[in-house]
Amino acid sequence: MVQARDRSDENALIRAGFTATKRIGGSVVRNRAKRRLREAARAMLPLHARPGHDYVFIARGGTALRPWERLLDDVKSALISLAANQVPAPGASRQPPGKTLHG
Repeated sequence: MVQARDRSDENALIRAGFTATKRIGGSVVRNRAKRRLREAARAMLPLHARPGHDYVFIARGGTALRPWERLLDDVKSALISLAANQVPAPGASRQPPGKTLHG
């Protein structure tokens, strides 16, 4: 799952955070899932993220074991869908806080 938020500031920096709850497994599984999400984000954010946005990647149960190419495709699809749903209105934030897309 990926969440995005437009910071609505002048900084074009793209920031990302990663989390995994205890429901997906022990600390080894959670850390592996976050490491994999970090690497997938490192590959996909420069290509598909919007400047000035914060992204939160939330690991799900299969993240630690998902085939690498499928994980990359999931992250790419989520980022593209989030970007498509963020149509800027004049003088308004592009996206309400907390908007979520499962990916």
